[in-house]
Amino acid sequence: MSRLAIDPDRLWSDIMVLAQIGGLPAGGCDRLALTQADGAARSLLRYWFEQAGLAVSVDPIGNIFGRREGTDASLAPVFVGSHIDTQSPGGKFDGVLGVLAGLECVRMLDRAGITTRHPIEVVNWTNEEGARFAPGLMGAAVFTGQLDLATAHASKDPAGISVAEALAQIRQLGDAPMLRPACCSRSPCSICSSK
Repeated sequence: MSRLAIDPDRLWSDIMVLAQIGGLPAGGCDRLALTQADGAARSLLRYWFEQAGLAVSVDPIGNIFGRREGTDASLAPVFVGSHIDTQSPGGKFDGVLGVLAGLECVRMLDRAGITTRHPIEVVNWTNEEGARFAPGLMGAAVFTGQLDLATAHASKDPAGISVAEALAQIRQLGDAPMLRPACCSRSPCSICSSK
């Protein structure tokens, strides 16, 4: 098998293009979770996922998943990714690199003609930074069952806007099933509870 390699120019370009959304004159970004800037960045991410042939879904807390099918539908997906929301101000790379590197890895597999047994899902978790809504790591916490969806939806920013309202405002209040990973079907989950 020939050596697998990502396209570093494509990855760098994606990072720089995304950085323009909420970009700051002195560098860095201001793209708080579930703001209009985050909504625009999410739309671009969805477009890139679809361009890469991924099946896109959004769950009720706004986590975005881009799924590449594997050969065995009975197997749990392998998740790769992170988040695209930032602090205020924040950097161009934190979180973003995790999501876009995951996307580029999927593209690399496609270019090489490699099919995996497990599905792969590139994920953008909602409100990981926690700079606008508390707690941070919100999307991942809801997904893994560590935080109740209703509690997350009720969380408000300093202006009194709730997560549910903000999700609706940027049209990211999805309806994809909340599928918890296999590790969380055990009680307690030794993986998630250790984070």
